[in-house]
Amino acid sequence: MSALFWIILSTFILSATSLVGAFALLLKENLLKKLIHPMVAFSAGALLGGAFLHLLPEAIDKTGQVTTVFLYVIGGFSLFFLLEQFIHWHHCHKAPSEHRHPVTYLILGSDTVHNFIDGLAVGAAFLVDIRLGLITSLAIAAHEIPQEMGDFGILIHGGWEKKKALFFNFLSGLTMMLGGLLAYYFGQGVDITYLLPFTAGNFIYIAASDLIPEVKHRDNVCQNGIHFGSFFIGILLMWAMTFLEF
Repeated sequence: MSALFWIILSTFILSATSLVGAFALLLKENLLKKLIHPMVAFSAGALLGGAFLHLLPEAIDKTGQVTTVFLYVIGGFSLFFLLEQFIHWHHCHKAPSEHRHPVTYLILGSDTVHNFIDGLAVGAAFLVDIRLGLITSLAIAAHEIPQEMGDFGILIHGGWEKKKALFFNFLSGLTMMLGGLLAYYFGQGVDITYLLPFTAGNFIYIAASDLIPEVKHRDNVCQNGIHFGSFFIGILLMWAMTFLEF
């Protein structure tokens, strides 16, 4: 199957994760609170594992330019820092009752930009190698699921009807497909290998700046252990995938 097929399939499935937020409303509040932070910790581990065990080794192997590769990592990291500073980049991983100051349109806007960049990352990864594209998609999915549950909660808490929230959240998710298709069509005949370390920088920023701070320094030792275990499982999953052939 062609890279285009995999890009369309993967970005559509990732876009559909925007609908998972409705699942949060089916869970009891206490259960959701117990689940969401381990999911966030797992996401952090998966993103870091994807960056350091797959994207960066592949980029260094393809280019042989170690310093240049790490400059692109810094660039990717810095772009997400810039977005967070100037357009109030937002990732939410809280239960619905924990949303104090919902800013619904801002959430949708930042998610749209975020999803588009994720789509570029998926498209670039598939153009380099099908296996790398699947791994990148898995790392993004691990992050998208708890994020979309939180963001859907914000829309509902901000007064949106469920159907309207699901529809606009899904429209926002579809920009991932747009990013993937643009990466495919503009990447033909062009070396897009340096998008891999750029994506790795994105992953590292999200994990270190956005996810890990939400699950560290908990008062409960047992919770801390569960969070670290979830984080470690995310890394182990990415490491195990280095041994798989697609």
